[in-house]
Amino acid sequence: MTFHREETVQIPESDLEGMSLDTLAVRAGQLRTAQLEHSDAIFPTSSFVYGSAAQAAARFGGDEPGNIYSRFTNPTVQAFEGRIAAMEGGDRAVATSSGMAAILSTCMALLKSGDHVICSRGVFGTTNVLFQKYMAKFGVETTFVSLTDTQDWDSAVRSNTRMLFVETPSNPLCEVADMAALAKLAHDNNALFVVDNCFLTPVLQRPLEHGADIVIHSATKYLDGQGRCVGGVVVGPAKLMDEVYGFLRSAGPTMSPFNAWVFHKGLETLPIRMRAHCDNALELAKWLEQQPEVEHVYYAGLESHPQHALAKKQQKGFGGVLSFCLKGGREEAWTFIDATRMISITANLGDVKTTITHPATTTHGRLSPEDKARAGITENLLRVSVGIEAVEDLKTDLYRGFQTLQNASNT
Repeated sequence: MTFHREETVQIPESDLEGMSLDTLAVRAGQLRTAQLEHSDAIFPTSSFVYGSAAQAAARFGGDEPGNIYSRFTNPTVQAFEGRIAAMEGGDRAVATSSGMAAILSTCMALLKSGDHVICSRGVFGTTNVLFQKYMAKFGVETTFVSLTDTQDWDSAVRSNTRMLFVETPSNPLCEVADMAALAKLAHDNNALFVVDNCFLTPVLQRPLEHGADIVIHSATKYLDGQGRCVGGVVVGPAKLMDEVYGFLRSAGPTMSPFNAWVFHKGLETLPIRMRAHCDNALELAKWLEQQPEVEHVYYAGLESHPQHALAKKQQKGFGGVLSFCLKGGREEAWTFIDATRMISITANLGDVKTTITHPATTTHGRLSPEDKARAGITENLLRVSVGIEAVEDLKTDLYRGFQTLQNASNT
């Protein structure tokens, strides 16, 4: 029995030229099939069939475009890549199996033995380990410097420096890099400027507009927004992304169709979610500054933040992550965390649910005591990824921690 459509309907292609990011988040990168589905299709298949042996040969030989094998060609993954590329303003995006796979793939594709990388100290702990331990095995040396001290960066440049890598805002102290200054330094020295944009997403910051060559995301975080899947993505000019794609095709740290579909749908609500995260985080940061048990609050939206003016200049919002230091040490920090009853105790961030963690023993736990000290990861530091719950309820839950500390000090 042969199955076929009863009618043929012609749907004009979408014209998104000049559309806003909010519209691109909903409309860009859709690959509508002959079934004319309004939502996005998912293609959970490992391989694809051809009309003839000649067509198969043409596809594998690169003479004819089309899908070959889902490790490197899958329509669902390509839809997600097209949407995030449009939102970041890049030529092309390459999706990976995780955020760390995105960083690794970028380095493996674009660096070689004997190259030198300059990386900010305020990066995710595993990023530090990747550069310091594993890339070093392949002959790539990394120098770690202060994110905010441009003279520190300038002094670290060598004749073989090929990449400057930053997270901005930083994890977890929310420091802000001067992207234009670092981009100029990189390009003056024939190096690439790579920005991890995980904390802000293209809704709040578009690093390519400030001189970055490559943007990296852990899609696991805000791009998904609900803590469902693990993935990453690299965005940049076609020439560089062709190299990253080539590494993925051979090495295989690629994104599954199902995860790509989840992220693709997550992007539809990213703009409204990010605004809600920002509103809650700013109000919570101001409230935390008023608590007597708090030594310091780190959030670029506060006027007390040393890079507040810079953040206002190159960002459209301050994000949903903040951190603060309690008076005391690890015992007080853990006591505070354990007193909460709604906020999730987990190291993940970017979720609609608020999370809290102790960076010194979780996200940055693998760093040496010396590296923790240099990165400002103290035992009394807590990081909060502020979700979109009612902010008064978040205050109520955090106040349980303050009350517990107060009761302990009175006994």
